[in-house]
Amino acid sequence: MGKKKAKIAELKAKIRLLKADLAAAQTHTGGVSPLAPSVFPDLPRIGGVRFATVAAGVKYADRDDVMLAELTSGSAIAGVFTRSATRSAPVLDCQAKIGGSSDEGAAIIVNSGNANAFTGRNGTEATAIVTKAVAKALSLPEMRIFSASTGVIGEPLPHGRMTAKIAELQDKLSADDIASAAKAIMTTDTFPKGAGAEVSIGGKTVRIAGFAKGSGMIAPDMATMLSYVFTDAVLDQVELQAMLESLADTTFNAITVDSDTSTSDTLMVAATGASGVDVTGSEAFRDAMHGILRDLAHQVVRDGEGATKFVAVQVSGAADNADAKRAARAIADSPLVKTAVAGEDPNWGRVVMALGKSGAKADRDRVAIRFGPHPVAENGWVSPDYSEGAAAAYMKNAELEITVDLGLGTGEATIWTCDLTHGYISINADYRS
Repeated sequence: MGKKKAKIAELKAKIRLLKADLAAAQTHTGGVSPLAPSVFPDLPRIGGVRFATVAAGVKYADRDDVMLAELTSGSAIAGVFTRSATRSAPVLDCQAKIGGSSDEGAAIIVNSGNANAFTGRNGTEATAIVTKAVAKALSLPEMRIFSASTGVIGEPLPHGRMTAKIAELQDKLSADDIASAAKAIMTTDTFPKGAGAEVSIGGKTVRIAGFAKGSGMIAPDMATMLSYVFTDAVLDQVELQAMLESLADTTFNAITVDSDTSTSDTLMVAATGASGVDVTGSEAFRDAMHGILRDLAHQVVRDGEGATKFVAVQVSGAADNADAKRAARAIADSPLVKTAVAGEDPNWGRVVMALGKSGAKADRDRVAIRFGPHPVAENGWVSPDYSEGAAAAYMKNAELEITVDLGLGTGEATIWTCDLTHGYISINADYRS
């Protein structure tokens, strides 16, 4: 009788998943976000890292849902994670391991379909079982095995399905399989997200390549997203960590889809050192890394659940940068602003509302608002140059800018967001039920 109940429960879970996938597919024509890049980029091969994927059946049927990345000895690894008070077991495990010795090799294992979050002692044990199995297979210290899980919260992770596939993962490791790795970690994503760059430093080439997943439950303080970036540069772990924390603030911590912060956010960067090029203090390398992280963060917003518009909210003239970010977030998170964008309505009154509730210092008579190049409000009133027709026509674009000048100081910030459509409701209403 117990086996029959378990089978029924498993079938119900598969039905729930199929309904969620169907809702996601029906949201966008062809099943892919209209804001998606045309193709997955041709990423540079990173020396010192190999990838493999398998179909473990963690939740999904007939698709790869586990990714393994193996890193060469001496790799420096940095990470930033969600600040949610209900962080998942893998996040807590990674946070305890980041900053350790880089003398040994390392590995990252990720599953999709199950977040292993809010699973109590079972979640902690499942994480340990998986990381220990990977450590044994690859002859690595367990402290150098990092894991992540993404998917439904509150369901026990079927770790046995993952450990049963580790030998297969090990056999399939390849330096050329990064695109498959990007696909394996997807949940409600409609396209895999990747970005890469090559930068010349001292006449030698350094390569960077990374991928991300994320579509919903996206908000500052990370997002319900996973992102892994790899470089063959030589860089000390302490400096890599400091760089990542700084760059995350203006990339992954500057996006929002629905203002909901996840339990599972993980952003990790690994420097294998395979190029032999020391990039310590290199502004060119920092700029290239910033470009990669921003590109991946933007792709997450472009794949926002149900999204049809990509929106940059730019605030300047604030009392300081913190106030500018506070105001920009309030505008970008506002359901009323986002639904107006979805309806292609230049309703600048909703921007005024969001600004007023943000907590940022503001003087009504100094605020100026523009939709793209079109002035809509200034000096505490509608702009004398405002044209409803021109503003409405601008709102039909797939990419939009909302700019606000508070007229108080030099503080500035940009937050990237998307519109809020019926598609978002459909996807999330059907995600579990």
